[in-house]
Amino acid sequence: MRFTKMQGAGNDYVYVDCFRENLTGSIPELAIAVSDRRFGIGSDGLILIMPSEKADARMRMFNADGSESAMCGNGIRCVAKYVYDHDIAKKEKLKIETDAGVLSLDLEIKSGLVSRVCVDMGEPGLAPERIPTTLPATSIDPPKIVNYPIEYDGHKLFATCVSMGNPHCVIFVPEATDELVLQIGPQIENDPRFPKRTNVEFVEVLAPGEVNQRTWERGSGETWACGTGASAVCVAGVLTGVTNRRILNHLRGGDLVLEWNEATNHVLMTGPAVEVFSGDW
Repeated sequence: MRFTKMQGAGNDYVYVDCFRENLTGSIPELAIAVSDRRFGIGSDGLILIMPSEKADARMRMFNADGSESAMCGNGIRCVAKYVYDHDIAKKEKLKIETDAGVLSLDLEIKSGLVSRVCVDMGEPGLAPERIPTTLPATSIDPPKIVNYPIEYDGHKLFATCVSMGNPHCVIFVPEATDELVLQIGPQIENDPRFPKRTNVEFVEVLAPGEVNQRTWERGSGETWACGTGASAVCVAGVLTGVTNRRILNHLRGGDLVLEWNEATNHVLMTGPAVEVFSGDW
């Protein structure tokens, strides 16, 4: 199997071009094997780039534990780069099919290769059943969960829940410490009130237009970036009144620019996409 390692803001995945490769066997088991950072290639998961009947390509994304997710914001930027750079579709505006729908992407080209990508992440889901979560809505019209009090190991936190095709629990904190991310993060991920588990973002607000984010990602542990998480943070910042609609988000692996457009209700995410190396598995 030929593979390509790519990363977006440090969120790294193993990519397989299924236009050219015919995979057999268990894909979840393959995802677990290639993701292992000691005995595999090493990554946050596996992403398949596949033919689509309704878009330029289709993305299927598997976490490091083999579970499948509907969307990956950093991953889809790298899919767009691969599709353009490897001549699958030589267009500066692409459509990529995901299990969260068909998304539109605008490519920035430098020296014939994609350097950055702007993704229309679509509308955020705010109703509890969209997340999904059994936490009660804090407002009814429209129903949403904003600053809902939760407590783990003596830490009193306030959760704002957003779906960007996958579930997110955003928590604004004075400092995103290792204790919060590495110990409280997995407890929230596996809280039975999130029946499909959840991604967890711990966010420090530096200014109305600037934040720091650390993410405990469902099925992968702490990752250096999470594009759908950064999009959820942008939405949660507006809902809680702590940020503007356009923010610069500093993640451990790099920066993303987010905007929750008031007119369209869509979240736009702009960030880098980098091809690291290719090889055979």
